[in-house]
Amino acid sequence: MTSEPEQQTPAGDVLALLALLAEDAPTADVAAAPAPPEARDLALRVTAAREVHQRREAGLSALLDTARALASENDPAQVLDAIVRRARSLLRADLAYLTLFDPEHQDTYMRATDGSVSARFQSVRLALGAGLGGLVASTYKPYWTADYWSDNRFRHTAPIDGAVGEEGIVAICGTPLVVDGTFMGVLFAANRSPRPFALEDVALLGNLATLAAVTLVQTRALADAENALKALSQAHDTVQQYAAGVDKAAAAHDRFASLVLEGGGVDDLTRALADLLGGWAVVVGEDGAVRSASPRAGSVPDSLADLDGGRLVERDGVYGLAIAAAHERLGTLFVGGVGELDDSDRRTVERAGVVTALVLLFERQAADARQSARNRVVSELVSARGSEEDRLELARGAGVDPGAEYCLLVLRGEPAASTRALLLSAGSAVGEGALVGAHDGDTIALVPGSDPDALARTTAQRLGRRTAATVAGVGPLTGVEGIPAAHEEAVRTVAALVALGHRGRGAAATQLGFAGLIVGSAPDVESYVRRELGPLVDYDAKRGTDLVGTLAAFFEAGRSPLHAAGALHVHVNTVAQRLERVGALLGEDWQEPERSLELQLALRLTRLLDHP
Repeated sequence: MTSEPEQQTPAGDVLALLALLAEDAPTADVAAAPAPPEARDLALRVTAAREVHQRREAGLSALLDTARALASENDPAQVLDAIVRRARSLLRADLAYLTLFDPEHQDTYMRATDGSVSARFQSVRLALGAGLGGLVASTYKPYWTADYWSDNRFRHTAPIDGAVGEEGIVAICGTPLVVDGTFMGVLFAANRSPRPFALEDVALLGNLATLAAVTLVQTRALADAENALKALSQAHDTVQQYAAGVDKAAAAHDRFASLVLEGGGVDDLTRALADLLGGWAVVVGEDGAVRSASPRAGSVPDSLADLDGGRLVERDGVYGLAIAAAHERLGTLFVGGVGELDDSDRRTVERAGVVTALVLLFERQAADARQSARNRVVSELVSARGSEEDRLELARGAGVDPGAEYCLLVLRGEPAASTRALLLSAGSAVGEGALVGAHDGDTIALVPGSDPDALARTTAQRLGRRTAATVAGVGPLTGVEGIPAAHEEAVRTVAALVALGHRGRGAAATQLGFAGLIVGSAPDVESYVRRELGPLVDYDAKRGTDLVGTLAAFFEAGRSPLHAAGALHVHVNTVAQRLERVGALLGEDWQEPERSLELQLALRLTRLLDHP
């Protein structure tokens, strides 16, 4: 007879439950064990407490391991990478990342990631208060969410949501990095599926963040100390090099000063500088012309022509230095063919610039005194002050031969242009034998020659863009009596050139068409008519035609060939043929508004000449 199985007693069930606890059995085994409900609930509480304790022990052990690992790192970048790797591992997260605070932009930027697959996410910036990370950054408190997309505790923005969505993140936990009240960044753990982060997870991430902040401060301080030591060592070497360079530059300065004291000029300084540096040197004056050049001098780059300040500038192997005194530009010093200049050579060039500025300043003062005397002579001549004999003597003393033909030019610069610069440029443009001076805000030149229009145009072209000026010419003149009237005509002509939109060009009154008759002091009507209608007059005289009369009838008929034919009592085809010949003789632009106006005025003046 088979015996029945022995029934487990309540006391036995409790003992079995205690055995499971002693063996650290999983919660599921404890929950399935047969036991009185009170005993099972108590056992489950013990099991839960034990698992929490075990997780804390594991977390603390991991923190100790992390601290030991971080202690061996002295590179801030490696520290941050190690922190996010540990955070992802300890929290069993899909990814972990760390942002740092940017004081300048008042936001946080992504600095280190582990497990991230989105380039957009890895470059995102979080404004304070935007997104979960921005909320952590603005409050210095941890925040976590099991479902980022449905959580409205923080402000969602398109850039942040777009990056989070591209990474596929759903659950996020973030905690601040703070040391001594100073916010440094935020450490995150995230999952790509819903996850309710436990308080133990948040606490562990917070401990990692604290450890990260402290370690980051220490590594930064260590790096700063190492950089300071390196900088100190470099500074020591620099001081020694600087002392040697100062001695070299001082010796060069003494040489420059000795040259000047011995009566040397800018040419001597450029040659000495070229010898010291083993290259070439060029000094360009304030008018843009080369003032001095050493042997084998290279070309001066236009890109350095407008440099300013007392420091050396390099472009394509050529160094340039503005030569100035009392904040006024006197010229430019160029150096080339020297390779790369070290600090001592740079100081040598700067010393040469200072000495050259002094020499140019002395020369300028002497030139200003001479120019002041020329200005007085010009004013006396154009104002007709004193007797004719006195003015003739003044002209001869200034280098003008009153017995030879010469022309008077008036040069008017741009409104903001320097009168002194225009005087210097004008002197170079008109050449030797001319008298150049300032009077009443204009620059006036008495230039040998008989063609005022050619002299005016040539002078304007030579001035070029650097010192652009409008130039009016009158002449030819002899003696000094005609100078005042010529000056008045030239002033009217230069004003007419500017008013007609010819700024920066040169001309005589005779080249301004009808406007020239108005501004000229002695209008030559016959010459004006001849310039405009001469080809037609010659054609009519040679062939017995009446092209002049046909043209007059055409204009008087309102440019209607039919009405002109009626007035002339000829067929309209005849008028058309004559007008075609007019176009061939006068040019295709004869019906353009400006040209036709000149032609009509010339036709009117022809009638006045024929019928006084």
